[in-house]
Amino acid sequence: MRVLVWLPSLLPLKISVKLASVLGIIAFDLVRIRRKVSLENLQKAFGGLYSPKQRRQIARRSYMNFAKSMVEFASLKKPEKKRLVKLVRLTGRSNVDEVIERGQGVVIVTGHFGSWEFLGAAAVAYGFDVDFLVGEQANRSVDDLMNDLRRRAGIGIIPRGVAARGIFKSLKKKRLVALLSDQDARRHGIFVDFFGIPASTYPGAAQFAYRSGCPIIFCYIVRQDDESHETVFLPPIEVNQKADVDEEVMRLTEAHVRALEECVRKHPEQYFWAHKRWKTKPPS
Repeated sequence: MRVLVWLPSLLPLKISVKLASVLGIIAFDLVRIRRKVSLENLQKAFGGLYSPKQRRQIARRSYMNFAKSMVEFASLKKPEKKRLVKLVRLTGRSNVDEVIERGQGVVIVTGHFGSWEFLGAAAVAYGFDVDFLVGEQANRSVDDLMNDLRRRAGIGIIPRGVAARGIFKSLKKKRLVALLSDQDARRHGIFVDFFGIPASTYPGAAQFAYRSGCPIIFCYIVRQDDESHETVFLPPIEVNQKADVDEEVMRLTEAHVRALEECVRKHPEQYFWAHKRWKTKPPS
């Protein structure tokens, strides 16, 4: 992690990103970190749509994107708002502005897609008040380093240990609270189809939206051919607090998972396939 942080401080970001793509190729083709998991996930998601060769190409580009994203994240050690605004184009801002203007906060949901850490920094550069709900890394030093980079970019940190209190407090202040909701939730999740396969999914985003009355907005960031980015805020998924809580949480969760799936179908090479998304099986 410290090497990644050091790289963009020594070289221009564009050059650092190009060098990072080589690290991604090494991780996929030589070290083969979770290569088998990535290829199996692509097979599950797309079936026969892609040939084995095409799946390898998609997975390799996914590793390259991840390495590039980590270098971009590391560049936040010295964040420059003008540079971020120039590098990241924003689409759908009115979807967020309309919610804030009516006096509400926003539950932002995204996935391990594109340069997701850059997404929050870019939103701050465009003038949004953003908080991340973050899990704790197994390595404490890495955890501290990552949160330090986020704070330098102006992102607020809500630890999972105080999630509920911190999230409701932020939403009351009309802030954007961002959650990554596409990892296997094990026994804590609800089962929602992702590419037609039941996947244990964290219901937290939907639960916070239901209890606060604030809508969910799915957001994603897409890498362009020239290594610039486009951040897209989709229309809000409104909450019906009069509905049964379990039914509404399921509906909201299905909606944001479906939005992520649509993004991944369009740009499969920008999704993080190395995670065991379908590890937990639904009860018989």
